[in-house]
Amino acid sequence: ASGPPASVLVYALAPDTLIGWPRALRPNELPYIAQAYRDLPEVGRLTGRGGTANLEVVIRGKPDLIVDFGSVRGTYISLADSVQEQTGIPYILIDGRFDATPSAIRLLGKVLGREDLAERQAAYAEELFAELDEKLGRLEIEKRPRVYLARRPDGLESGAIGSINSEILERAGGRNVVGEVPGRRGLVQMTMEKVLLADPEIIVTWDRNFYESVWKDPLWAKVSAVKNKRVYLSPIYPFGWIDRPPSINRLIGLKWMASLFHPDLFPMDLAQETRRFYELFYHVTLSDADLDTLLQWASGSPAR
Repeated sequence: ASGPPASVLVYALAPDTLIGWPRALRPNELPYIAQAYRDLPEVGRLTGRGGTANLEVVIRGKPDLIVDFGSVRGTYISLADSVQEQTGIPYILIDGRFDATPSAIRLLGKVLGREDLAERQAAYAEELFAELDEKLGRLEIEKRPRVYLARRPDGLESGAIGSINSEILERAGGRNVVGEVPGRRGLVQMTMEKVLLADPEIIVTWDRNFYESVWKDPLWAKVSAVKNKRVYLSPIYPFGWIDRPPSINRLIGLKWMASLFHPDLFPMDLAQETRRFYELFYHVTLSDADLDTLLQWASGSPAR
């Protein structure tokens, strides 16, 4: 697992406990994770945009291990090497892409001595991937909806094909309207003209400000997804279901998104499946009220 919104955690292995989050959990996130991990201190971000961690603070926590679950591009390898050299603390960089998820979970389970739990979690991922591969493998590209991931309050940041931030769109059976951007495999800046030209059938976002404003904006009103009320707000507690961070939290998002894109192929009791996932991965039983708060706009009812 990984802390919001970055991917690095630090562990003491005897007993195997987290010593801190990259960003401390906020009050509205607390009900969605096990009690034992709710009040851990903030140690800052070691990698990613605007790293804030003070290595002296990390060292004072006496961790036995640093785990980074996410991108394994060269930049992150260099950062991992640098932190390990400066601190003397072993640093594991684990590939967070979807296809690597089962093996990544099993690896971490072995390192932490929690193989039984890791096997159950890895099996969840494998069963989900197998179902997606079997059903989507028979589906022509033309029958997959054109989808846009809207980031930021203005909705004009997205992810190109090949980006770890937006790979969930294709994996769930959508066609990313941003397409491939030469020289870019990450986040891209969009313009309203580009969005109008692409005219996505479905928009997904985790930004509440964008979700609330999109229904009132005359320019966005021209987009098919808005006309047909097919804009969906992703749950974000305790971690985002799309990419914040790109970790195991995306598994429930993948199942949710597949049910949005292809409801006939992937019928889903969202409340029941969410409870199941949160118990297995976050070790928490959700109350009805907390579940309602989490899923408030996930079915796409316009917040107007």
